[in-house]
Amino acid sequence: MNKKIFFLTVFSLLSSSIVFAQQNSSNFYKKELQSLEASIAKNFYDPASGYYLVVTDPAQRETKNGYLREYTYLWALCALYQAANEMEKLDPKANLMAPLVNNMAKYYNPAPPKGGYTDYIMKLKPGERYYDDNQWIGITALDAYARKKKKSDLELGRSMYDFMMTGYDQVLGGGMYWKEGSLESKNTCSNGPGVLVALQLYQATKKKAYLDTALKIFNWTNEKLRSPEGLYFDNIRTKDASLDKAVFSYNTGTMLESNVYLYELTENKDFLQAANAIADRSVIYFYGNGKFRDGYWFNAVLLRAYQHLYKHNKDPKYILGFKKALDNALKTEKNAEGLFNAKSGVQNLVEHGGMLEILARFAWLEQQGIFK
Repeated sequence: MNKKIFFLTVFSLLSSSIVFAQQNSSNFYKKELQSLEASIAKNFYDPASGYYLVVTDPAQRETKNGYLREYTYLWALCALYQAANEMEKLDPKANLMAPLVNNMAKYYNPAPPKGGYTDYIMKLKPGERYYDDNQWIGITALDAYARKKKKSDLELGRSMYDFMMTGYDQVLGGGMYWKEGSLESKNTCSNGPGVLVALQLYQATKKKAYLDTALKIFNWTNEKLRSPEGLYFDNIRTKDASLDKAVFSYNTGTMLESNVYLYELTENKDFLQAANAIADRSVIYFYGNGKFRDGYWFNAVLLRAYQHLYKHNKDPKYILGFKKALDNALKTEKNAEGLFNAKSGVQNLVEHGGMLEILARFAWLEQQGIFK
């Protein structure tokens, strides 16, 4: 082989390797997504019953009121439902959401004052109805409605609004409780997503009553639960108006995204300015050390807000700050079975649903070329 042919051959091989590496790199999060999807199906889905398991280790499944809680709580299905929505964006022909709606139907309790989903399977000694669980379902259904315009998604979102408003009263001047029948606290995790459900319904129907409700809850949450640093405390106790000052990423996420929606729906730039300010503080607080401070699903909710904000603020610093923590988790927190949180000794479904959503969102961002 002469030198010219040799160097052309080497150059061709190197070029092919570079192209392959670039293609491989550009699909990195999509491949991680596909791997996790397969691991969840293998380790959490029980085909014999048609239910998902709450945790992988039978010894770690709790007994409540004398009954073993073998299958998952509703919260984890909320996580999978939103993840399925993001995965359908990657593959619009996929039918991932409908099976989860059917699965969640087994948790539905039609009891008055309004029907809503209970935290456990109805025929297996159901538990309690949490306002936030139902709101997460409403948020996802209305996300899907905005994308597919299916009437059933709009109806599900509206029914979740009707249920959540049964938890609203004027104690402490407004706001919603965390769960039905418990009047001890009003939480950011039930008011922030409540704002989003109302805003999404306003976006879908243009009925001003939904916007009025959203602003009422939004203003109350800012007044009662926003921290001096501009993030959000966990809850306020109704007995004495004292605060639980724990700060979680999902609470900041719902209020950040509420500001983005309000900017889009009202064109008031004050809301966009507020969203940018919350994002600036949150990316330092939650991702400044390059690791997740709390659970994957909590972080997925904040990522929703960052991704929504990116439509109006093209500085990728928030998503890139999140990316450092995600890449660290993929490198250090995944075990040989492709599951996460191995260090804690517990693999539960809700966190894997959260990671599935994160990876689906990053696969979509990857397609948009944001990481190039």
